[in-house]
Amino acid sequence: MINITAASEEDMPRIMEIERDSIFPPWTQGALLSEIYRDDSFFAVARHSSGGSDDIIGFVILRRAGDEAELFQIAVDKAARRGGAADMLMGAALSYASESRLSSVYLEVRKSNEAAVCLYKKHGFITVRNRKDYYTDPVEDAAVMLLEMLHGGSVSRMSLVI
Repeated sequence: MINITAASEEDMPRIMEIERDSIFPPWTQGALLSEIYRDDSFFAVARHSSGGSDDIIGFVILRRAGDEAELFQIAVDKAARRGGAADMLMGAALSYASESRLSSVYLEVRKSNEAAVCLYKKHGFITVRNRKDYYTDPVEDAAVMLLEMLHGGSVSRMSLVI
């Protein structure tokens, strides 16, 4: 069973492991930790509960800016991918955006990251432009994707355990 909960300082060692294996270049622990304490940030983890253990298998960071938000990161442990955690994390972030009455959510993604692009499209994001040479090592273009939020009939209705 996967539950989505608010990230805490105690979760940092595991978040950092997933970060180093998933994001390049990885954020520093200080940068990640600061997101937990920001009033304008939604930082949640996916916990897989089984046989008495409660393991963190992924996380998501979304930050508000005015009436919009940017999805900064979504990452899932390699061993837990394709098990629904990314979908649940995305749903939680979009529920937060809807409940916060944000008008839109945007993100940048490597154009070659097909799994991420598919996840974002599944949740209603569309590509609105490209950013040439946005990423380094290797140099690659980014797709800028946008989701216009619908209020009163939110994009995603998921119950959260936060």
